[in-house]
Amino acid sequence: MSEKMWAGRFSAQEDKRVNDFNSSIRFDCRMYKQDIKGSIVHARMLARQGIISGEDADKIEEGLLSVMSDIQSGKLAFDPAAEDIHMFVEAELTARIGEAGKRLHTARSRNDQVALDLKMYLRDEVKSVAALVLELEEALTAIAARHTRTVMPGYTHLQRAQPVTFAHHLCAYAEMFLRDLKKLKNAAENMDECPLGSCALAGTTYPTDRMFTAKKLGFARPCGNSLDGVSDRDFVIETAAVAALLMTHLSRLAEEIILWCSWEFKFIELDDAFATGSSIMPQKKNPDVAELVRGKTGRVIGDLNALLVMMKGLPLAYDKDMQEDKEAVFDAVDTLKLCLTTVTPMLQSMKVNEQNMLAACKKGFVNATDMADYLVKKGMPFRTAYKITGTLVAECVKSGTGLEELPLERLKKASELFGEDVYRAIDPLTCVTKRESEGGPAPEAVERELQTLGKNLAEMKEYFAKGK
Repeated sequence: MSEKMWAGRFSAQEDKRVNDFNSSIRFDCRMYKQDIKGSIVHARMLARQGIISGEDADKIEEGLLSVMSDIQSGKLAFDPAAEDIHMFVEAELTARIGEAGKRLHTARSRNDQVALDLKMYLRDEVKSVAALVLELEEALTAIAARHTRTVMPGYTHLQRAQPVTFAHHLCAYAEMFLRDLKKLKNAAENMDECPLGSCALAGTTYPTDRMFTAKKLGFARPCGNSLDGVSDRDFVIETAAVAALLMTHLSRLAEEIILWCSWEFKFIELDDAFATGSSIMPQKKNPDVAELVRGKTGRVIGDLNALLVMMKGLPLAYDKDMQEDKEAVFDAVDTLKLCLTTVTPMLQSMKVNEQNMLAACKKGFVNATDMADYLVKKGMPFRTAYKITGTLVAECVKSGTGLEELPLERLKKASELFGEDVYRAIDPLTCVTKRESEGGPAPEAVERELQTLGKNLAEMKEYFAKGK
């Protein structure tokens, strides 16, 4: 077993079981790029401030770049006996360049180093997630633009309620995901303070330049308090929280996909490439992609819960419990990205059964409110109109007919206010097109919403394209 960097204080070698228990290299090795980048900038700052020589800084940078190159090419494998990615990189560097490598850790601690690496890593991941959400939004709005006049039932309590359009329904999800993009933007902005230079918890006596380090690493400023700098994991929790909410929205959409492609609905049909069969039932076409999204949502919510419970009782500053932050947030982000990359093409390739959606409207009395509104517009109080329409619905349920199938003479028995124009008023397409209020399902209203969504999405795309 190789000697630990902190071995000078200890007289006995660490038990192998403790080393295995304590080690994080198996999961934090993914942050090697961020770790090396942070170390290069730290070495430059040390040299700039006269804390180490320029010659040593050059050797450190050259050595670190060679380590990165060898990791990327596969020439250098991560040592499973290493405690973490920070010690692995530093040990490899020192083995390559000698004494100069031992100067790298001047004026920093692993406490601020790991906070930096994780913040830089998640900042990159937030950008990647945002790009995938933007692709999903483009898919949703493109499908919606083709279906502004595709009438379908809207539901409450999973009961047919009022007619909407498929475009209107999809735009509801587009609005959810737009809010998620705003939360991702907020998470990115909250990561704009650099923890490097906080050291273990109390800063340093060396004349460091934290603003230089922060700017070179793409941060707006150094964090304002060294205790908070090493113990803050709000940015981890916030990233996991946005991931959990995004997965919740994906899960709701997945649930509707599952319902819509069932024989009971048959509103859509998934492409064969995004469905699976049964080992015993040859007729089956299962929406496994959507079901897995629904199932994986619980996993991401669990990751968020693990982070919150881990942090809730920790005193300042750094505690080893915080090593548990990485696996949870890595899993949350990895799972989210996997779902996003699968859901978008699933939606793009699905077939929309417009006639089945329209037929469901005609069988579900979704035009009942419009019949009541028809009478109100002719002068009847709403509650009276509501009761008359409810009585007619009950009659239709018994006879197995729709409101639009009732003869005019029967309607006139209920109220003399009914005329021939009632049939046009309660036609599902009319019901939809008349709902022109802002945010409503009328084609013109949805087209306005799509324009606004397009503008907002363009702004989000521009923000995340800037990067740091």
